[in-house]
Amino acid sequence: MAGRIPERFIDQLLNRVDIVDVIDSRVPLRKAGGEYKACCPFHDEKTPSFTVSPAKQFYHCFGCGAHGSAIGFLMQYANFSFVEAVEELAAMAGLQVPRERAKGQGGQGGRAGPGGAAGAEQTAPLLEVVAEANRWFQQQLRAPHGQAAVDYLKQRGLDGRTAADFGIGYAPDNWSGLADALGGGGKSKQLQQAGLLMRRDSAGGNSGAGPGTGTGTGNSGPASAFYDRFRHRVMFPIEDSRGRVVGFGGRMLGDGEPKYLNSPETPLFHKGSELYHLHRARRAVGQAGRAIVVEGYMDVVALAQFGVGNAVATLGTATTRAHIQRLFRLAPGIVFCFDGDRAGRAAAWKALQSALPEMHDGRRAAFLFLPDGEDPDSVVRAEGGDGFAGRVEQATALEDFLFETLTAQVDMASAAGRAALVAAAKPLLAQLPREALREALTNRLRFDTGLAAHQIDAGPGAEHVHGVHGRGRRRGSGHAGAGRGRDAMRQAQLAPLALALSLLLQHPRLASSIADREWGALRRLDENGAEVLLALLDKIAADPVITTARLLESMRAAPSYARLAELAARPHLVAAEALESQFNDTLARLLQQHTERRRLHLIERLRRAPAAEKRQLQRELKALLDARSGVGGAAGGGGAAGAAGAAAGESGGDSSRAGGGIGGDPGGAPGGE
Repeated sequence: MAGRIPERFIDQLLNRVDIVDVIDSRVPLRKAGGEYKACCPFHDEKTPSFTVSPAKQFYHCFGCGAHGSAIGFLMQYANFSFVEAVEELAAMAGLQVPRERAKGQGGQGGRAGPGGAAGAEQTAPLLEVVAEANRWFQQQLRAPHGQAAVDYLKQRGLDGRTAADFGIGYAPDNWSGLADALGGGGKSKQLQQAGLLMRRDSAGGNSGAGPGTGTGTGNSGPASAFYDRFRHRVMFPIEDSRGRVVGFGGRMLGDGEPKYLNSPETPLFHKGSELYHLHRARRAVGQAGRAIVVEGYMDVVALAQFGVGNAVATLGTATTRAHIQRLFRLAPGIVFCFDGDRAGRAAAWKALQSALPEMHDGRRAAFLFLPDGEDPDSVVRAEGGDGFAGRVEQATALEDFLFETLTAQVDMASAAGRAALVAAAKPLLAQLPREALREALTNRLRFDTGLAAHQIDAGPGAEHVHGVHGRGRRRGSGHAGAGRGRDAMRQAQLAPLALALSLLLQHPRLASSIADREWGALRRLDENGAEVLLALLDKIAADPVITTARLLESMRAAPSYARLAELAARPHLVAAEALESQFNDTLARLLQQHTERRRLHLIERLRRAPAAEKRQLQRELKALLDARSGVGGAAGGGGAAGAAGAAAGESGGDSSRAGGGIGGDPGGAPGGE
């Protein structure tokens, strides 16, 4: 497994890219003063409320509350994971993403693959030759000898625009068309490693592409050491999560076998984890809240042509747990679409078994079975996109499919049949996470069989619900959809620590206004979350020109990140010239609160302390009161410097935390208002 991405690289990356360019290439922006505006891509609106700040390198929507850095935008807009967003930005900036080697990896450095550091040198040239091959296949579709493929696509109802959108091409009916065109200059070996060429001595009856299978152009066989794996096939490029072509699927024209042929396993392509159309479907999956899994390339293409853009296809394999994990990272729902015959139901059952361990609370899976002889391609052409969407809405829930399948195999009227149902269901329910769904299905099994709870136990801990873990929540750094109560939140008055954090995140330069004396007082704060403020101040001190986006991204791993992201986006109706005084007044209030809590704590200790300790406590209290009196009292003036003097009058330590400040959230996470 590849190591983590160094924080210093993420900071360097955000310093290199411009968020305006990143967003404008996807959502056209127009200049409005010192910022840029657009209609928000995350909710419907007619008046632009989506703003992008070049100075802060930060976006924010005043309508739905979406906000974040360039990384966060790609995560929310394209439904990228954090790593995928970093890789996308790095590609735009012409940078290679480094990885920190995990302990115990030795010289292995993780799996050689498109995203791994160890495989970067190996995969880069392979990606280039695969991209070249993809362009060549598309050119062949437009050549005279590609007419048979064009006729096939037209016969299947595909229009030219859809074919172009999916990059569909044609592999000519020739033993060495690709080898002759691209194999020069030592590239034959790379094309072989990428699964596009085969050696003559590797021909075998199981490849379906060797000499003696399929048709040729009059040649008796390949003339060189290599020959084309794909011949006389309509070619469907397969993209990875970053949109790079890593493999192909080919549909045979005519009577050759096999009818469908995929790229073999290569350093680029792993069919057990890749899904056809996943990269392009990301946004549609996120918007729909679910992915539709079908079995064929043409099913995906036809659905997209009719407006159903959230469909993906497996690549000649059963649905794997890795497929399901990838899809659940994009949306909380999956609908598996299969033929209604025996083979389709068997494939659906395998998909169910793969899905069970991933069914955390908040996630949904369902199964859509089409009439015999129909597939998604034929159904959507007959009923249209809306008709197919209606079928999706009526899909059978995972739990219903599970119980319908099991009960059909036993006699529920007999005690032996009900016992057989329990025996069959228990190992399946044990695969579910120990959350609410597992308990609900265990209860359903009890109800259906009439057995007592102790007779049906899906495994250790099955009777306990550990609560919703939020694993099914849509990922993204922004908070579109979290607008409920947003107006009320904006009107509420922030606690001093939260306000200080908010102002500092939005205007890191304010840190320079803090006097040395105040720094010492701030470091003695016992406010819950004060360590977050100090961490931000230290980061700014190390990099005085840091932007809002870079400062926020540096805290992504912190438990307080979500709250910090909200505070970074919170509007403040403060004139630019008044920001410094507002910030310092806020720090003063924060320090005064600390002093007052310290005073009350000392008084309480005095009441209970034995006589031997009272003298020391009285001295501490007098020093504290003298310092506070000297700056005009807790409620008086004096600013942060005065409050710092009061805080400096403390002696001794205090391990108690008042639980106030910005929410008293355990672990120092800035919280409520």
